Amino acid sequence: MPRGFAAQRAHLVQVESHPHANRAGGPTAGRFLGSASPAQVWEALQQQPEALLIDIRTRAEWTYVGGPDLTNLDRKIIQVEWQTFPNLERNPRFLRELQAQGALPGRPIYLICRSGIRSQAAAQFLAERGYHAYNVTDGFEGPIDTDGHRGASGWRASGLPWKQS
Repeated sequence: MPRGFAAQRAHLVQVESHPHANRAGGPTAGRFLGSASPAQVWEALQQQPEALLIDIRTRAEWTYVGGPDLTNLDRKIIQVEWQTFPNLERNPRFLRELQAQGALPGRPIYLICRSGIRSQAAAQFLAERGYHAYNVTDGFEGPIDTDGHRGASGWRASGLPWKQS
């Protein structure tokens, strides 16, 4: 049975690329802007009121692990599953659900998952559809270490606000 990153990658599903077209018929300009550390994201959220933090983990992760807390900034985090629990299939309603919560092209989008792998795939997916998207490095809990544990890096380990359900 694969462990660590191999197990995470085993659940990733290849996403078809259908770039969003603008009125002139060409692709809308979006960009995957790379990865930003949790501290950089926290600073950006403080300085850019239009920026959004989107937690793309599963409902089970939100419920049992907890997640970033933006109440100090008087803001809410957007939660939309990239992969649905329990089968971890890609959410076919991902883009529609994001847009329904106000995540539209033109706003800086920061995506976070458990370790930064799923959120990078989601950020690239959104960039192909006209968004300016960033991946949060090491996600909420960070990658698995040599002892098979998480938590040495990521949002929570950075000492940033978070809460458990």
